[in-house]
Amino acid sequence: MRNGKQRLFALAIALGGCFAGAAANAQEVVLRHALDGRAQDALATLVVRFNDAQKGKGRIVLQDARSVEDKKQLPQLALLDTDDSPDFFSTRPRFLPLYQVMREGGEKFDGRQFYPQILDAIDDPGGKPQALPLGLSFPVLFINRAILSKAGLDPQRRPRTWLEVQQLAGDLYDKGVTCPLTSSRFAWVHVENVSAQHGEPMDLRGKRGEQVVANNLINVKHLALLASWQKSRYFHYFGAGAAGNQRFLSGACAMLTGESSLYAGARAAGLEFTITALPYYDDVYGVRPQDVLPDGAALWALAGQKKDQIRLAARFMAYLMRPEVQKEWVAATSYLPMTPEALAALRDTGIPPELLDAAGKRLAVSLKGRRTHPGPLRDHLRQFLGEEVDFVWKTDRPAKQALDLATARTNALLLQAPVAPLRRK
Repeated sequence: MRNGKQRLFALAIALGGCFAGAAANAQEVVLRHALDGRAQDALATLVVRFNDAQKGKGRIVLQDARSVEDKKQLPQLALLDTDDSPDFFSTRPRFLPLYQVMREGGEKFDGRQFYPQILDAIDDPGGKPQALPLGLSFPVLFINRAILSKAGLDPQRRPRTWLEVQQLAGDLYDKGVTCPLTSSRFAWVHVENVSAQHGEPMDLRGKRGEQVVANNLINVKHLALLASWQKSRYFHYFGAGAAGNQRFLSGACAMLTGESSLYAGARAAGLEFTITALPYYDDVYGVRPQDVLPDGAALWALAGQKKDQIRLAARFMAYLMRPEVQKEWVAATSYLPMTPEALAALRDTGIPPELLDAAGKRLAVSLKGRRTHPGPLRDHLRQFLGEEVDFVWKTDRPAKQALDLATARTNALLLQAPVAPLRRK
């Protein structure tokens, strides 16, 4: 454990108050992030500890993306969900794949050490890891028990299906709750994961090559249902990103579908809450509710680095993969452990053993082929879904038309080679 001065220094550099605007030299690697709270403090502490061990051979410098004025000045590392690239950079830069960073940096590395589902979330079409999956979560349903109690409802209600969610949302609305349900990361939770649970993969490969299918029957059914909830005031949409999280944490909304890592933030906010599995449709043949897709922030290395910077970045990546470091990181942030060794290290942290066992079993099952790979194609798909679905909330556009348009716009890009990266409008 670091002493008080070291922790204050760690927090200072995490806030971007020290060295954040300095140009990186051959022995300095800038890591841009947008963490806050315990996750920010945990990363800063790990960085200070790593830097201390380097004994002058280089250092990692943390930089808060929210404090960067000139986003054209690129860092060497970025901890981000690629959906947030426009907020981190003026354009989507090129990344250096993780396996290449480790090879060029002279560090031993085998992507097979990751849990299969963790690897699925960050690999390329060839199965090679592109980034370090440091901040992944499962999609889940959060319920504010205090709001249910205040409304005179059973605070222990745990809806399993979307019909049961509708019933609870209706009961809350009838009791005067103005925001029964909201969501964050809409495309990931309500399109990609609904497809995965119900056996309708979105990434298909045929004679004409890769094709994205976001307009399958289950997605049309689900979006139409959400649209009916929105009109009934059961569901409130605050954007395609993570804005819904704050609505839930502030107590403005009773339920939230979003990332499991919000658990740490909900505890810090003092909420009385239940976290349960993502709901599903029980009238769909072959539904597998447990087949959900981890996603979230990963540590990406940007291309164009000097050799000394790549070596330092590789050492830092290897450090973060150590089980004892993962133990500290996961306990502080509620992100998913990357490896079986990391999960084993968590068994003396007070996390219920049955929860760890369930997480290990789920992460060990590969869902390869159920999802699009991280990169420009998926970025465009999520962008188009956000744009087209927005018309569902604001106009009378049918759910099928919105999903048809998002699918067609994404597949049109597949005729181009390569797919163009997203740029800020």
